Amino acid sequence: MLRTIRVAEDVFAPGHLGELTRLVPFEMVDAALTQCGALQQRVRKLPARVVVYLLLAAALFEDCGYPEVWSKLTGALEGLPIPKVTATALWHARCRLGIRPMRALFDLLRGPATAIRTAGARWAGLLVVAIDGTYLDVPDTPNTRAGLGKGANQYTAASGYPQICLVALVACGTRAVIDAVFGPRSTGESIHGRRLMRSLRAEMIVLLDRGFATNAYLTAVAETGADFLARLSAARKPPMLRRFPDGSILSRIGDVEIRIVVCEIAIATATGRQTGCYRLATTLLDHRRYPAFELVRLYHERWEVESAFFGIKKSMLGRRVLRARTLPGIAQEVYALLTAYQLIRTAIADAAEAAGADADRGSFTTALNAARDQVVQAANVLAGTVIDLVGAIGRAVLDNLMPDRRLRVSPRAVKRPLSRYAYRSLRVDRHTYKATISVDILSTDAPGP
Repeated sequence: MLRTIRVAEDVFAPGHLGELTRLVPFEMVDAALTQCGALQQRVRKLPARVVVYLLLAAALFEDCGYPEVWSKLTGALEGLPIPKVTATALWHARCRLGIRPMRALFDLLRGPATAIRTAGARWAGLLVVAIDGTYLDVPDTPNTRAGLGKGANQYTAASGYPQICLVALVACGTRAVIDAVFGPRSTGESIHGRRLMRSLRAEMIVLLDRGFATNAYLTAVAETGADFLARLSAARKPPMLRRFPDGSILSRIGDVEIRIVVCEIAIATATGRQTGCYRLATTLLDHRRYPAFELVRLYHERWEVESAFFGIKKSMLGRRVLRARTLPGIAQEVYALLTAYQLIRTAIADAAEAAGADADRGSFTTALNAARDQVVQAANVLAGTVIDLVGAIGRAVLDNLMPDRRLRVSPRAVKRPLSRYAYRSLRVDRHTYKATISVDILSTDAPGP
């Protein structure tokens, strides 16, 4: 059986990402390199374009070192004059490339990855997005310790790995990254998150957790023209200016008029029933167009940003520490990781849209494994005369659509405790249970003046 492989010519042949190359074509990479002044002055064994694809492929194969990633890029290119490179040569090539081209490429690709008709992407005509933060472990070296510091616990003043704080603006309907920023953990999520205001606009509804629901942050979001739906802590008591028929309350935070919805959510499982009181604040003041009960249901979509972080940290990274051992290398690797994640989410969204399915049902793991196979086989790098809009990755996703999400609950617990036996002494029930949820809008437990 013969198989035809179409790739770039000469030393540029290893520069591909399998079928994902169609989403990040040669012209786009060259444009990013030219914009940053990083295009090579003379053609080397490792041209700048090839190094970009090497970094993106490394984000797909986080369990491999860069020499092994190079082997995966070139394994199907037998018969071509592929140069032999060493680990040191790959390191020098990554240093020459720098951070700016990977950041420029991410800027070209970031976005909601959704069309107007994409199922679940919008609510009441507004694009549903969420902002949240997470932490990534980096190697424990003198450079990273000096630049990022280390955490502490009750046993020692410095523990664990140095970490960076990654804060992302995610489209809840597709889990694609619209924008992302990162920096030292010590700075805090809300401080890093202020840089995301550049990507907020009108016709967005931004879902925020309590950590972002400060007066200054909510005011900054409102000034962009976007609306927000944020959870307030129980300690906050904004003034009550007026009560609406749906039980919500007109109030004010700083100079911003808001509606507050107070609700009691009860979760019933086979082990019993638990209740909790939530206060949600929003700039959507029209109680007829945006009923309180629907706002409570919408807030549950905030968890889609956690699914995005799970795809990056668990599916791609496998909860591993990042490879790079210098601060510039860490930034370069994070941008490559975000770009590769965005490419996979875009492929899932395109396939779901073509089939009229909800992008939530597309399996990220299935798409990731299909993308890896395409890289190893150097398959579908260049489109033929007939363009397959879905492609091998999309077909794998559509053939393995996940069922509609079931309503289940599981306890929030430390995923990597210091001791594997800690949960026994704490008596944490780690089972997952089917659940029934009931929501009651409260008018008596309202914020006081």
